[in-house]
Amino acid sequence: MSAPSSTDPARPWLDQYPPKVPAHVPIPPGTLQAVIGEAMRNLPDHTALIYYGRRWTYRQLDRESARFAASLRREGVRPGDRVALYLPNCPAYPIAFLGALRAGAIVVQVSALYFGEDLTALLKDSQPKAVVTLEILYPNLERIRGAFFAPVVYVARLREFYPARTRPFVNMVLRRQGRDTRVPHGPEIRRWGKVVRTPGTIDDHVCDPATTVAVFQYTGGTTGIAKAAMLTHRNLLANITQLNTWNTLRDSGQETILASIPFFHIYGLTVALLIALVDGDAVIIQTRPDIPEALKLVDRYHPTQLPGVPALYMGLIRFPDIGKFHLRSIKFCLSGSAPLPVEVMRRFEELTGARLIEGYGLSEASPATHANPVEGARRAGSIGLPLPDTDQRIVDLETGKNDMAPGEVGELCVRGPQVMAGYFHNAADTSAALVDGWLHTGDVARIDADGWAYIVDRKKDMINVGGFKVYPREVEEILFQHAAVADAAVVGVPDAEHGEAVRAYVVLKPGASATAAELIDFVRERIAHYKAPRSIQFRSELPRSGVQKVLRRVLHAEAIAE
Repeated sequence: MSAPSSTDPARPWLDQYPPKVPAHVPIPPGTLQAVIGEAMRNLPDHTALIYYGRRWTYRQLDRESARFAASLRREGVRPGDRVALYLPNCPAYPIAFLGALRAGAIVVQVSALYFGEDLTALLKDSQPKAVVTLEILYPNLERIRGAFFAPVVYVARLREFYPARTRPFVNMVLRRQGRDTRVPHGPEIRRWGKVVRTPGTIDDHVCDPATTVAVFQYTGGTTGIAKAAMLTHRNLLANITQLNTWNTLRDSGQETILASIPFFHIYGLTVALLIALVDGDAVIIQTRPDIPEALKLVDRYHPTQLPGVPALYMGLIRFPDIGKFHLRSIKFCLSGSAPLPVEVMRRFEELTGARLIEGYGLSEASPATHANPVEGARRAGSIGLPLPDTDQRIVDLETGKNDMAPGEVGELCVRGPQVMAGYFHNAADTSAALVDGWLHTGDVARIDADGWAYIVDRKKDMINVGGFKVYPREVEEILFQHAAVADAAVVGVPDAEHGEAVRAYVVLKPGASATAAELIDFVRERIAHYKAPRSIQFRSELPRSGVQKVLRRVLHAEAIAE
């Protein structure tokens, strides 16, 4: 692949691309299951999945996903029907995901953290014909039976994924934790273990990858009511190809990826799972995003890639015994889902020797649209450059129609083959988000003259202090520079004089001390005074989503209720 040459002044970022990255990448023809099928046929004895001492080859992945697909067909699931995955990270996830696609179904991604009203709303909206879950999550489905219950529920036991020699120990641990839940009985229940042991094959479903939806990815959980972004086979394959091309350190078929981030989030699904399966790589599956557990897995299996969120890298660099673990196998990490503090990036790279780059994306874009170069120059605080075949623009915040000049702040819009088909049965929101092929991200950003993009903040999180705009991320970045600050979040709170005032919620490092006045002065010395917090509250931890995004809306609601 030759280096791109920009002949279009509207795309200055192409001149910033590393020599190995082209401006255009061909998307593999066919469906997602067909492309993964090539890896299963060509590399049958390669390790596909690793789970606490047990391994699945690509041949076994092929066999078990085909058996699940055959079971779905027997249960009456037809092309276009939905199959919900209500699972944490475990081997059933990739097997069921691939099997559902092979049967022609649409995979509905359900957060394993959901229960009650959240779970009810998502299932009622998507109306799956089948649900795949674990025995420890099944009671959540039973409790909402009156509102929604799928015709078929596949129930797996977590212990059945462990090697036989360790299952007695796993059973003991689960009993001690009070999680020794038995598989329920009922006409709609199907036991996962029996399904994947029962011989069965089907002809993989063939469809138009450009128009056929593969995944319902629900979005909006941090800001309001969730909507299902419809991602086609081509959307996902485009993003996988873009990311694999962008990673110039990648050794195709030889990578080992530690999946600490949840597959039920689009970032985990694409960047930790699908990107590996398409390429014939191995995936180390971590069920709980626990820092000590992640370090043990790194020590044991020597992953080459560790995609994550800033909270993961923060936790790793602050782990008390980090020096006891061998981290040098890691060569590349992509941080997404939330802003990456520059100091965290610097310290992590010092510890590991890996390249940690910040990227950007959203559920509606499968998810990635931007990333810093893996090799060569990068710019601190930037989300990087648009991926191949991806365009960007900044429009005014008032009308969303007028293009802003380089360096000016506005809403980031993106366009590319990874952008969703629309929201499921939601024409109004689809029309608002997709305008003339451009996805309006809802993020406030600026683009410099060379095409590097910088997220200023979420449009909805902007604080109005007496007519002056304050972006929480800018204030948070200043707070992170203070030696005593481990974590910080900034929100706007009602203020009689100015309409809104800036409040910071701060978590101090263990053993560190700082007063509110000290931190306020620290910020005032570095940015305009109206941006500095008027008040600071100290917390032991900040509320976070399942993928460790700080939930500013929760903090804002608490402030309103005071």
